[in-house]
Amino acid sequence: MAKAGGQVPLVQRRLLDLKLFEVPKWTLRRLVSPKAVFCAMCRGHDTYYKKYIDVKKGGIGGVAMFLMGYVVISYIWNYSHIKHDRWRKHH
Repeated sequence: MAKAGGQVPLVQRRLLDLKLFEVPKWTLRRLVSPKAVFCAMCRGHDTYYKKYIDVKKGGIGGVAMFLMGYVVISYIWNYSHIKHDRWRKHH
């Protein structure tokens, strides 16, 4: 995987291992097919599940993060309705 000089090719590096100026080149060389996007989403879900949900010493962290995300998304979806309710006069 590593070359003789000890450097990993740009395409095989992870996003967090890149320098800022390498990100555009790395993005253009990545495979952006629907299957690749689906596989990346599955890997992200598996990583989240292994890190926060499926642990031996279980905590409330993963579930709390999921519920907080649900609350934030619900608020965003209902913001326009909430904003209009604020200006109404209730008699």
